[in-house]
Parts: sequence; structure tokens; C-alpha cells
Amino acid sequence: MDPNPSQALPPLPLPEGIRSRTIDGINGLRMHVLEAGFDDPRRPCVLLLHGFPELAYSWRKVMLPLAAQGFHVVAPDQRGYGRTTGWEPGFDAALDEFRILNLVRDAVGLVFALGRSHVAAVVGHDFGSPVAAWCALVRPDVFRSVALMSAPFGGPPALPLGTEQAQKPIGLSAIAALLDGLARQQPPRKHYQWYYSTEAANGDMVNAPQGLHAFLRAYYHCKSADWAANRPHPLRAFTAEELARLPRYYVMDADKTMAQTVAAEMPSHAQIAACRWLPDDELAVYASEYARTGFQGGLQWYRCATSGRYTAEMQTWAGRTIDVPACFISGRSDWGTYQKPGDFKAMQSGVCTRLAGVHLVDGAGHWVQQEQPAEVVRRLGEFLRLAAAG
Repeated sequence: MDPNPSQALPPLPLPEGIRSRTIDGINGLRMHVLEAGFDDPRRPCVLLLHGFPELAYSWRKVMLPLAAQGFHVVAPDQRGYGRTTGWEPGFDAALDEFRILNLVRDAVGLVFALGRSHVAAVVGHDFGSPVAAWCALVRPDVFRSVALMSAPFGGPPALPLGTEQAQKPIGLSAIAALLDGLARQQPPRKHYQWYYSTEAANGDMVNAPQGLHAFLRAYYHCKSADWAANRPHPLRAFTAEELARLPRYYVMDADKTMAQTVAAEMPSHAQIAACRWLPDDELAVYASEYARTGFQGGLQWYRCATSGRYTAEMQTWAGRTIDVPACFISGRSDWGTYQKPGDFKAMQSGVCTRLAGVHLVDGAGHWVQQEQPAEVVRRLGEFLRLAAAG
């Protein structure tokens, strides 16, 4: 397993009109990107940031339609993923390079490496959504608008008032109580982000008993609109009792791995054959890439989030809002919209001061840009035209 290959890799099976290339010298990375609409440097640029366990390839269905609307569309394999190299592999690697502000620096570096001072929009899906949100929060001069997908942004961490609280880590005691509360559920439960932060998680998935391809099939299936049990709704509070209402792929049984969790919902051969949004040959691209790199690069992002060690530097922006044009797009069957109680409401009630639209797409779960690409392109196109008009 080599996340930093020295030999040329086989070309990705991309639609005609999307090119693959690498760009050196981006914050220590040799970044692999996919591009569409690259023929005219005068085109406004849109930057697409994937989540977990995804790749730049996850945007393949929306890139050409966005390019047809007049944009230069760029989708990188982010730090820790795919064919981007230069990051340190392994569970014991230093976490600092994977913290969210360094991921923002990666995005800024890519924009500048493209010869641009700004992009028309940054679009983030899943874990790419908070990266895109922080891009817009920290560098609104570079990222002129932002589209968040499948993960609402609740704002930067709060800074406590009063000297007695000032030295205490924010939220760590509450998180400890939450995790303890989940462990006391019957049956005992655990939160997937803290599971993803364990040393065992990468091996559990790479070496899944059912095989990597079958694991990914079940994982993508469970979080899609194809899984009939996905009927999301807002949770009332950030408590163990409320979080226990989430599906097992979010709040897992304490004695199960993620591979075991999703295996119980493996789709039938007929369901797989009927899956038009992710046929087996496209799923094989993910399986091949993750067989080569493993998942640890992406799992480092979760470790940064759960550790609490980067909260203090992010509190520098406490109270700051996103003031560039923004929109939110998610699948109507996506629990990701509600998995962190309060964020969806906070995003709409002040965190994004120029929120132009909130769109829950019918017939889509968590992988909205793959499940319903035409509707995502329509909504993004409307938003980009609105943002450009000021």
C-alpha cells in the first residue's frame, strides 16, 4: 500500500473533456486535479472539494455540465487522498498537516498555482463542506462565494466569556459525557467519528472480510436514497439519547467495525445492477484507489476534529460569519444534514449572512452530486449566476 507512488499510475476512466494532471509545489504537495473547461483562461473558476471516502473523481458527473455553463471547473484529490502526494502516511504521522486551516492553505495554494487571485466559488461536499466554509470565512477575497453540500456549517468554535472559563478546552467535558452516554445505551453505541479516529479503523476497512469493493458498495448504498431506511429529520439536542436515533453507520454498535456495520445492509445483485448512479465499473475506481492508498490519509482529518487540539487556533474567528454569497445543497434522504444537531439551523439563522438558498434534492441521499447530478448542476448554476450578479 503506497499513498505516494513513484511509478506512473494507469489513467482514470474519465468522460471525454475532463483531463487529469498533477501540479507541484502546493503547500508541500504534488496535487492531482481533474479539470473541465480549461481551454479558456478567461473563464471564471469553480473549485470542487470532495469528502470521505471520496476522490476528485466523485465530481465527474457535474464537471462537464458546469463547464458548459462557462466555468473552468477544478477538482483536486485533497491532502491524504487519491493521487495527490507529499503528505505523510500512517497512523503515527503528525496531525498538524491535516488540520482544517492547513487544508484551507492547500486550497489557496491551488488557486494561486492556477494563476488566479480568486475563484468564483468553492464547493465542498461532506468533509469538503467545512473546508469550503473555512475557505470562505478566512479568505473571502479568494473564495468569492461558497456552496456547502451535505454538511451544514454551524460556525467557528465559540470563545468563552469570563476569565474562569478562558483556560478550559471548549466542549471536551461535554463530548466525554456524550460518548459515555452512547456507551451506556442498550445496546452500547459509539460515534463513527471517534471510531474513525482509532488506529484500527483503516485496517478494518481496507481488509474488510467481505472485500474492499463489497465494503464500499454497502457503505455508499447505506448512505444513499437507495436505502429505504434513510428518513432523516432534525434531532432535538446534542445528547446521547438523540444521537442514538441516527442510523448505525453514524452511531455504530460498540462491538462492530464499520465493515461489519454496513455488511448487514449489502444490496442484492438486482439492486447493484439497477444502481445507475454508481455502476460497478465506477465503484471499481474507488476500490482500486483505496486499495493502493488506504483510508488513513482521510481518517487523519477526523482525528484532527475529534482531538480538540486545534480548537484554540480556530477560536481566532469566534463570532465571525460567512459574508460571501452561500447556498446549501443536500439529498432529502441524507442524514448528514442533521447529524450534528443545531448546525443546520445555525447556518440559516446567521452563520451565512448571504444564504441564497437551501435545497434538499429528491431522490438523493448523502452522495447528492453523484445520485442526482442534473439537479445539483441546475441548483449550482442558478446560484453561481446569482452570486456573479452581486
